[in-house]
Amino acid sequence: MPDDMIKQDACPPPRARFVRGLRLGLPIFLGYAPIGAAFGIVARGLGFSPLQAAICSGTALAGAGQLIALQLLGAGAGAAAVVLTTAIVNLRYILFGAALSQHVTRMSLKQQAFLAFTLTDETFAVNIDDGRRGRADFASMAGVGVIAWSGWVAGTAAGALLAGVIGDPTRFGVQFAMPAMFTALLVAQAEDRTHVVTAIIAAVFAAALMIALPDPWYLIVAPVLAATVATAVTR
Repeated sequence: MPDDMIKQDACPPPRARFVRGLRLGLPIFLGYAPIGAAFGIVARGLGFSPLQAAICSGTALAGAGQLIALQLLGAGAGAAAVVLTTAIVNLRYILFGAALSQHVTRMSLKQQAFLAFTLTDETFAVNIDDGRRGRADFASMAGVGVIAWSGWVAGTAAGALLAGVIGDPTRFGVQFAMPAMFTALLVAQAEDRTHVVTAIIAAVFAAALMIALPDPWYLIVAPVLAATVATAVTR
């Protein structure tokens, strides 16, 4: 085989890597669409127009943070309380960004900013797993982020436009979409016994801390404790 063909296979063009990222992120799209629809329906119930709901999802991509913000607005909370609460909910992204930093050091500031904007629990899980395999780059990570963003915004727009027809989205079991997707991501990333044990420890810590700590602090503290225990044991 000629050398130029070998190089082409070893390093596909950016467009091919972007499309590969779209394929990797397709399960996220399918998981985000129904949850985004739920957000759109709730937003309409609070007086948002379909355009306002879609803009909110298109500029935030905060998932749980957006739903909590709606709950606070519905309860009559002020803007400062909403901003502070959603900031606390999203503190976990500091940990995600730190973990991903080793894979983006050679990227430009604009590229890093774009990936930061599309950083969610699910895009982090997909990209960090891809990075461990040595296959993650900006094009593929951008593909994952774009399709995740598209699923969230499209779901929000659909839910907001069809709020009167869909009604209560929980009757369709949409709340199961996110746990199911996280379970699939965990299974894909659990490569050895250490990963499985760490996941179990994190689950135990989370279940125990739910009693003592409010949401979302137990979700932040539990994985940190589990990772600390796993690191100490493996060393």
